[in-house]
Amino acid sequence: MDPVVRQAKKIFESAVIEAFPQLADGRCPPIIIMPSSPKLEVPADYSCTSPMQLSKALAQIPEKDGSQPFKHNPIQIAEAIVERLNGQTIAPVFNRSFERLTVTKPGFINFLVKSDHASEVILQLVKSGSVEMKHQGAGRVIVDYSSPNIAKEMHVGHLRSTIIGDCIARLLEYSHHDVLRLNHIGDWGTQFGMLLALLFEKFGDDYSKFTNEISNLQNFYKDAKKRFDEDEEFKKRSYETVVKLQSKDARAIQAWQHICDISRREFKLIYERLGIVNLIERGESFYQDYMKQVVQDLETRKLLIEEEGRKVLWPNEPKKKNEIPLTIVKSDGGFTYDTSDMAAIKHRVEVEHGTRIIYVADNGQAVHFQNVFDAARRVGYVDPGIKLEHVGFGLVLGEDKKKFKTRSGDTVKLIDLLDEGLERSLSKLLDKNRQEELTPEEMKAAQEAVAYGCIKYADLSRDRNKDYIFSFDQMLEDKGNTAVYLLYSLTRIRSIKRKANLGTIDDILNKRQAELKKDPSEPLELTHASEIKLAKFLLRFPDIILQCIDDLLFHLLCNYLYELSGMFTDFYESCYCIEKSGDQIVKINYDRIILCEATALIMDKGLSLLGLKTVARM
Repeated sequence: MDPVVRQAKKIFESAVIEAFPQLADGRCPPIIIMPSSPKLEVPADYSCTSPMQLSKALAQIPEKDGSQPFKHNPIQIAEAIVERLNGQTIAPVFNRSFERLTVTKPGFINFLVKSDHASEVILQLVKSGSVEMKHQGAGRVIVDYSSPNIAKEMHVGHLRSTIIGDCIARLLEYSHHDVLRLNHIGDWGTQFGMLLALLFEKFGDDYSKFTNEISNLQNFYKDAKKRFDEDEEFKKRSYETVVKLQSKDARAIQAWQHICDISRREFKLIYERLGIVNLIERGESFYQDYMKQVVQDLETRKLLIEEEGRKVLWPNEPKKKNEIPLTIVKSDGGFTYDTSDMAAIKHRVEVEHGTRIIYVADNGQAVHFQNVFDAARRVGYVDPGIKLEHVGFGLVLGEDKKKFKTRSGDTVKLIDLLDEGLERSLSKLLDKNRQEELTPEEMKAAQEAVAYGCIKYADLSRDRNKDYIFSFDQMLEDKGNTAVYLLYSLTRIRSIKRKANLGTIDDILNKRQAELKKDPSEPLELTHASEIKLAKFLLRFPDIILQCIDDLLFHLLCNYLYELSGMFTDFYESCYCIEKSGDQIVKINYDRIILCEATALIMDKGLSLLGLKTVARM
């Protein structure tokens, strides 16, 4: 499917340049919006709002004779653009897909998508059997997300980064970007010195017999931290163990690798349940040698400043007000998160050739990332054309509107959350007696789709910058903008064809051709207002995806799918697809069945891009 907005922008850009050649430098690219308000003066599928910006731009450009710029009213500008759109050069291109140009205050150019064009696109979509994006992404995008810590269980704090990062990667891959998914795990530093020191003290080289579970490691980590804080001799031994680890001492490396393997095994189980794939681990240990290179480079260039025994790097020169320096080398000679992030960004640009680098981490890290980005640009590790982005998000709150914790006040373990989701989703299915209609395999698939889907959708359906309340009761509602509602909606749409025994898409297309004596390429016959509205709304899908990619806000896609589901319901209640007399099928409207299939294809693709697994029956 071609993005309609992108197509319209190209046409309007030609009309603007033809009407106002002085704007041919592209300083005011056309702005095309998808109106949602029912209170518009005239019906419009899309509107160009550029005349207001064009009016300001033209006011800055002198006339050819050097006289003062002529003030152009936005309405006059809109009318001039419409004149060109109706002209001999551009009209044939515009009229292939669009119609009904109107100008309204304060300077909007409104237009409709042709019903025939919408029906042609829908028919081709169903014939192809898949929703392909024709937009081609440019450059390599690196997405850094999830980032758990070795020797610690993943908790609810990792949930948002994992879900949001996965969604970003899915959307970018769908629009044909070259995406590298990276998991920057915490697997190095002082904490491993104290962990290994305690392991060797308690178990010697038999530590593997007592540390085969991540929960054992987490408890062991707590003990090590307590000893580190209270016992000076143990602290000294921990630092010595860190030195051994960094110098690649065989015994220390072997024990460290054992701990990492246990953690990876547990992380993998959670990622498999959440459908997280192709996530490449690049822990802090990976960048150890690069950190040394960064320090050497910055010292050679005299960019590091001694401050209270530390070596720091100021992100900007001159310094900004209230700016915080990056600590590149600690007073004890060790490295910090600042060092590893500078090394990582250098590697991602120079070795991985990233042109857009996205970091998915909570809003509390916004200042840190801004400092790292500024510093990386200041020292020349990142060229101006490379885009660096921190994708922040709010907290997960409990129903008491406080940070989500267990009743005992501990951090909620992610594995416990997923298990509870499975229990609750099964209960929901049993309450509806679905076990009477579904096979055990179908019940299990539906249970998992609902459990994991409701958790993901509750996160993505909200503005990611805001905190949200984690409530299984709300997530599992089968009404409103929830995963359960949308998954049920999709299965109901799919059941229309199945219950009528219409066979495959090819069978439907062949029956349509035979019964209606229509050429296979002849557009669908859409005449009812609700089916035309549905068909046109389906065409918005690629533009919604591109908007999500630009803004990295995924509730836009969720809202689209929810609105699409409601629009389909209106269509299905207003337009018969299959007429029955008792249990006997009297008549089938194949064009409307094809519209149903197109809706199912779009909904399925949209939900899968959000990371939800769809099922045939629920």
